[in-house]
Amino acid sequence: MIKEDLLDILACPKCKEKVTLSEDGNYLVCQQCRVRYPIEDDIPIMLIDRAEKLD
Repeated sequence: MIKEDLLDILACPKCKEKVTLSEDGNYLVCQQCRVRYPIEDDIPIMLIDRAEKLD
């Protein structure tokens, strides 16, 4: 699980807006870009080419 203090400083690498934790805790979501970044082994993978579009 991502700690709150880390979540406070993380930003979308594409638009630099704040990201939020998904309800299931498996993704960081950027509402501005409408994408989500996976979290693998408690490590956020904040790479633009790994982003998944939101439905």
